[in-house]
Amino acid sequence: MPTLPWTTAGRPPRTTEVHVFASRFETRTLWGALAFLARTPGVWRQVRGAPGAYGASLKAEPFKRTFWTLSAWESPEALRAFARSGAHAPASRKLSAQMRDAKFTTWTVTSEELPVSWAEVRRRLA
Repeated sequence: MPTLPWTTAGRPPRTTEVHVFASRFETRTLWGALAFLARTPGVWRQVRGAPGAYGASLKAEPFKRTFWTLSAWESPEALRAFARSGAHAPASRKLSAQMRDAKFTTWTVTSEELPVSWAEVRRRLA
């Protein structure tokens, strides 16, 4: 599973402000990377139906033990509600001990700029 392509969850109104969230996780071990992969389908299903979600993508480099996430939301509150519920909440708690490093960033774009490129995500998380 190298990349889960940008999947549209909901359509933002044209020319509206969208809140983008990106993360980079590096697990301590290959076992941690496998644990991350095992929890991905449940979280992926959750984000596709999450209120306020506009889209998401995941780039996995499991042999490097590195995972990149990208999502777009109608508001920071919608993102927080997603993170604290469903499959994401227990997955993030269980995986926290497996993480060697984690970086997060948020910014805003207009709806016409979706999906954001992976080059932009990497630049912002550098």
